[in-house]
Amino acid sequence: MKILVINGPNLNFLGIREKNIYGTQDYDYLLQMIADKGEKEGCTIEVFQSNHEGAIIDRIQDAYFDGTQGIVINPGAYTHYSYAIHDALASITVPKVEIHISNIMEREDFRKVSVTAPACDKQIYGKGLEGYLSAIDYVLGK
Repeated sequence: MKILVINGPNLNFLGIREKNIYGTQDYDYLLQMIADKGEKEGCTIEVFQSNHEGAIIDRIQDAYFDGTQGIVINPGAYTHYSYAIHDALASITVPKVEIHISNIMEREDFRKVSVTAPACDKQIYGKGLEGYLSAIDYVLGK
């Protein structure tokens, strides 16, 4: 199975920004954790990160053509206002999971609203980096 993990703005700053919210592990740690999961499960997992909305949309659209069989996405702040990312996700008919490291329901009011989640099959939040592994399991049907 081929899975695409998309990380939006500022995810590349894990371990640098707001450690009290996002933890002390850095982005390379997350990449290794995902690579280890792919190896363990015998699947191909590509990770894509961008701070640019259009690049994220382009990658979602490319997934339609490249054999991607599932998407895990942490849209970052785009979660709360990118109808363009919502529309791109809605165009792809593979399993999709929206992931958030922090518990967005216990944060600022604007973070409690996701415009991208309705285009996904599931939303996972508040489980730290482990949430990515749960999202991958969901895509794998576990």
